[in-house]
Amino acid sequence: MAKKKKLPYEIVVQNVVASASLHHEIPLEKMALTLENTEYNPEQFPGLVLRLAKGKTALIFSSGKIVCTGAKSEAEVKKSVSMIKKELRKIDIDIRKRSDITIQNMVASGNIGMKLNLNKLVFKLENSEYEPEQFPGLVYKVPHSHITFLLFGTGKIVCTGAKNEKEINDAVKKLVSTLKKLNK
Repeated sequence: MAKKKKLPYEIVVQNVVASASLHHEIPLEKMALTLENTEYNPEQFPGLVLRLAKGKTALIFSSGKIVCTGAKSEAEVKKSVSMIKKELRKIDIDIRKRSDITIQNMVASGNIGMKLNLNKLVFKLENSEYEPEQFPGLVYKVPHSHITFLLFGTGKIVCTGAKNEKEINDAVKKLVSTLKKLNK
């Protein structure tokens, strides 16, 4: 078996935003009255906020649609949906049907291990903006993609817009390759 080549940078998923359908109407008022870890104010917002373990949160709507945030992987999103179903069983709603889960956005950060001259890079890198008076990072929208990077002079980056970890890794590899060519 070939040894996997170690990359000169590390990228870590910080947040996964996913939507799902429970395929069941949800009595939000009953949830709010019964469960401790909820916030529900229908005059302000039509969804119920359910706080899950370890910084994960779910917005639950009466239609059975949910939005999960705070997970660090696709597997954690699935666990969050299972936790929501477990909470619903406490109010006598037993959802057995498989939930359709869609990853909406993944946010990752890391360090690509090279110093970046953002003042020069903004002129060389298409689809980029840099206004240091407004924000210390360069915003780079990857052409023909839904991925956007924030690049900092230290070599730290933030990647957003990806739908899975492979997309993140592919985009970062391409970014590093592009930046090496531009730095010559």
